[in-house]
Parts: sequence; C-alpha cells; structure tokens
Amino acid sequence: MAETPFFPAWAALEAAVEQHRAGIDQHPALPTTTTEEIREHLSTNYKFGIPVDAKHLIEDVASLLRDGMVHTTHARYFGLFNPDIQPIAVAADAIVAAFNPQLAAYSHAPGPNEIERHTLDLFRRALALPEGGSATFTSGGSEANHSALIAALTAKVSDYAETGASGRPTMYASAEAHHSLVKMAHACGIGRRAVRVVPVDANLAMDPAAFRRIVTDDRAAGASPFMVVGTAGTTSAGAIDPLPAIAGIAAEEGLWFHVDAAWGGAACLSSRLRPLLDGIERADSVTIDAHKWLSVPMGCGMFFCRDAAHTSAAFGIQTAYMPSPVEAPDPYLNTLQWSRRHIGLKLFMTLAALGLGEVTARIEHMADVADRLAFGLRAAGWRVVHHSPLAVVTFTHPEVVDLDSVLQHVYREGGAWISKTVLTGHGAALRACVTNHRTSAADADALVEILERAVDQVPRTELIEPTPLAD
Repeated sequence: MAETPFFPAWAALEAAVEQHRAGIDQHPALPTTTTEEIREHLSTNYKFGIPVDAKHLIEDVASLLRDGMVHTTHARYFGLFNPDIQPIAVAADAIVAAFNPQLAAYSHAPGPNEIERHTLDLFRRALALPEGGSATFTSGGSEANHSALIAALTAKVSDYAETGASGRPTMYASAEAHHSLVKMAHACGIGRRAVRVVPVDANLAMDPAAFRRIVTDDRAAGASPFMVVGTAGTTSAGAIDPLPAIAGIAAEEGLWFHVDAAWGGAACLSSRLRPLLDGIERADSVTIDAHKWLSVPMGCGMFFCRDAAHTSAAFGIQTAYMPSPVEAPDPYLNTLQWSRRHIGLKLFMTLAALGLGEVTARIEHMADVADRLAFGLRAAGWRVVHHSPLAVVTFTHPEVVDLDSVLQHVYREGGAWISKTVLTGHGAALRACVTNHRTSAADADALVEILERAVDQVPRTELIEPTPLAD
C-alpha cells in the first residue's frame, strides 16, 4: 500500500513560486491592488467555516502577494535593506519548517546547533573577534541590538540583573543611528531619554569630539554612562561611524562598545570592503543582518559578544523542566530567545551552495552598481548628498523643492521603487540602495531615466547658481 504524501500540493507550490520568479522583473515593483480590494477578497472568501482546497489556496495566496506588495526581490527595487533571495535558502526554510527542530536546548538539536555554530564562526573570524565569545542567530537587528543592551546593562550597571536600573544609566548613539535603540531602552526600563544623541559630521558619521564632550557633561550632571553604539552602515545613508576613535573613547571611559553593523557587517567577507569596518574587532558586541545583504529570506540576524560570560550573566536562568546541559552551551541560557527556530540554516546553505567567492563577488557587484548610480545621477544634474561605499546613495535635485511629487511619479510609473528620508543637517533627500545581486548597471541607468521623467512632470524652481567665492 502506497503511503499518502505528506503534502500532495507540492506541485502547486512549485508552480506558484516558479511563475512568480519568472515574471518578477516584468511585474510592477509596487502593489497593483488596493487595500479595500484585498479586504473585500479576504472577507468574502475566507470566513474559516469550511476547509479550502490546498491547490486553490496556494494559487490564491500567491495572487494576493503578487498584486498586493512592494516586490523587494525586484531588480529595480532600490529601497530598504531587503535583498533578492537564493533558491537554496527557500529550500532551507522549507526543510526547517518540515523538520521543526527546537534549538533551545543543545541536546535536542546538536546537528542544527552545530550548523549554526559553524556558520557564525566564519563571521567571527572575518570580524577578527577573539575565540571564547558567544554568537547566535536572531530574528533580526532589533533583537541583536536588544541583546547587546541587556548584556551591557548587566555588565556595566551595578545589580541591574537582580534589581533593575538604578541611577541614570546613559547610552550614546549618533543622530543617524537606528531607532530600535530607543525602543530597546524603553523595553529595558532605562527610558527613552537614556539614549543620548551625538551630533554627526558632514559625512553623517558620529563626531568623536562631541561624543567625548557629551559623556563628560553627563557625568558632571550625575548620569552614569555605560554604553556607546557605533553604526557601520546607517539606515538612511549607509554612513559609517569612526569605529577606532569610538572604541578608544569607550575604553577610556569604561563604556560597553557595541557596533550596529546590521547593514554593513556583511562587508567583512570582502577583502576590498573589510577596511571600512576597521575598529569593529574592538567591539564588545556586534550586530549583523544576513537578510540584508546576503540573499537570504527574512529574518536572519546575528549577534556576537566577545566574552561569553557576559551573555551567560545576562540571559542565564535555572529551570527544572529543561534538559540537563551536555557538552555544549544551551542557547536559551545565552540569548534573549527561549524557543528557537533553526534560523541559520538558510545562511549556511546559501554559503555552501554559492561559495565564499561568489558571495563576495555579489556584495562587491552591488557596491559597484551603486557607484554607477551615483555617477549617473550627477551626470543628469542631481545633487548626491551622500554616497556610501556600502551601496546607499541619497540625492536631491537643485530645481525640485517637492521631492514627494517626484517620488509619487516614480511610484505611478511602477518600474522601480525608491524611498525618501531626512538626513541630519541636510534635510529631505531621495534614497536608493542596492540590495539585489541581480540589479545591474542597466537597472541603475534605468532608474536615472525614470527619475528624469518624473522631474519633467513636477514644478521646478529657477536654478540659482552659487555665488563664486572671492579670491
């Protein structure tokens, strides 16, 4: 007697995925259906009273996604840090879902835990962090930053682990740092005002002199500085803080030094780009998101701490119901999560299937395409506000006051997706980031053409030439 297949609708799933991938770059990058239409479809067809045939369900859900989302895997998606994905990574997520390993206790899943340890160690070595630390996969950069904050508070604030924050614990980040830090300060009980904003220089990087001055002033005012966050690839502009200088001040002041390299950290794999991260090896902790620049599905963050004793102190707990520890640390005793999905398999399988050479070549290719985009924008009369070597370009037009109108024309045309941001000291700017290894120089050129058509459709101010400086 033949066994019943676990999932008879595999063929429908395969067809839906293949059809989507085959037509992704010909489909508009933006949604083609309205919120009202989506809600009407769901309320009419999914009352959950009777079962829905699996094949029909797959086809219908694929249609909802195809028409109802910004396509972050589109070759002309120049938006937030969302990459195209590797087929082998999709397979990895399917394997994880089917096998459903529980990684909280090492003894429950030595195979999956060793796969993750082996993968994380590649990045630890590339970051030049010492052996003897801890490393774990996280749901993303926010969880990794949260983990760093808890570890720093536990290490630097007296009796925080048992009684909570006392005094006025104060942490520091640049004006361009990620706002997850503010949310985490709130969650950890030290309050949003505990995050002190350090001014940035003309390159949107933290000003070390201002950082030192603010720490001195805060101590004099009765605060208790305990942590500084340097960013390697800010969200708005891809700016890189001066990590060596920040590390030096942190050491002098006795502060925990965390590097939020959620975006730029993958550059550690490239010999060409690795110097951009100089100083990261001095960090007490580091955040990297594999789902930003390494072609794996969300979410796949990584958290590194140079001393495992700090994560044990921060997250260790005694229980009677968990299995006894075996020859390796139990992840639930060293991380913020308890139940743990096998997050790292998709990165492991991507690295194994492509090889480091190809992964590195793709990272460098994306940086090159961003260089091409910046060159094309300047040639077409745009003003590049900031061009990061980490493949982010922010720009304005000297004759356009209302950038939102340009953005809306780009969206209406539908052939590409970019975003708007506000940069400290510069104001509003358009933002394009290259996160897709399939994005080509031709796609960068096409974006410039789309922007030029948009500019032709919006009101323009008279171009005022700058007054020459006196001799």
